[in-house]
Amino acid sequence: MFRPKVPTMPQPTGQLAPPAAVEPTTIIQAAPASTPAPTSARPTVQLTPGAVIAPVGGGTAVVLVVGTVLVSMLLAIAITGASVAICALVIRSLITSENRRR
Repeated sequence: MFRPKVPTMPQPTGQLAPPAAVEPTTIIQAAPASTPAPTSARPTVQLTPGAVIAPVGGGTAVVLVVGTVLVSMLLAIAITGASVAICALVIRSLITSENRRR
C-alpha cells in the first residue's frame, strides 16, 4: 500500500525510420537593388526650446512629488516609533514604581 509504483517504460510500437539525409542547398546571389528609399510625406520633428523644457519640467515635478510622499512616510514611521518608545518607557516606569511600593 505504501510502496511507490515505479512506472515502466513502454516498448516502442511500429517501425522506426532512419533519419533522412540532409543535402546542402546552393545560395544564389541577387543583384543589389538600385531603387532609392521611399520618402515620407510627414514633416520632420523640430525640437524647440519650449518642447524640451516641458518634459523636463514635468519630470522634475514628478520627482519632487514622489520625494515628498516618501519623506512624509518616513517621517510618519519615525514619529510612530518615537511615540511607541515613550509609551514603553512610561509603562515600565509605572510598573517599577508599583513594585517598589509593595
